[in-house]
Amino acid sequence: LAGVFGALTAAMAAAEDSLKPYTVVGDAIVAPLTGTKGDPARGRAIVGNRAVGLCLLCHPGPFPEERMQGTIGPDLGGAGTRWSEGQLRLKIVDARRLNPETIMPPFHRIDGLERVPAAWRGKPLLSAEQIEDVVAFLVTLRE
Repeated sequence: LAGVFGALTAAMAAAEDSLKPYTVVGDAIVAPLTGTKGDPARGRAIVGNRAVGLCLLCHPGPFPEERMQGTIGPDLGGAGTRWSEGQLRLKIVDARRLNPETIMPPFHRIDGLERVPAAWRGKPLLSAEQIEDVVAFLVTLRE
């Protein structure tokens, strides 16, 4: 039993280490999670990837090559005009901080979640680097 508890504690500590600390200021996380800005090209690839970002399952956007885009989330087109970089970062990290009733999953939180598939327990959906890449891409969407 002690061995199982020790392994569980180590796994939880490793998962917590994968989360980057952040500070919410008003309705935003102003500072990048990684200390540096992300790469917009990598961000676009994440947004369009139905196995990684999953963004297009709920959101439509300016991606003519992508079929069957979602309709329940706001259009990603013009996201960089409607929201600041920090606001976008908080929406992706944990949109429930802004709207407790949202159905958008928290992409960089692991605590307090229910019905999480076994493969994802203790792991954020996106790394801090991936979040910064997505933010870097979304701020370029001005129309």
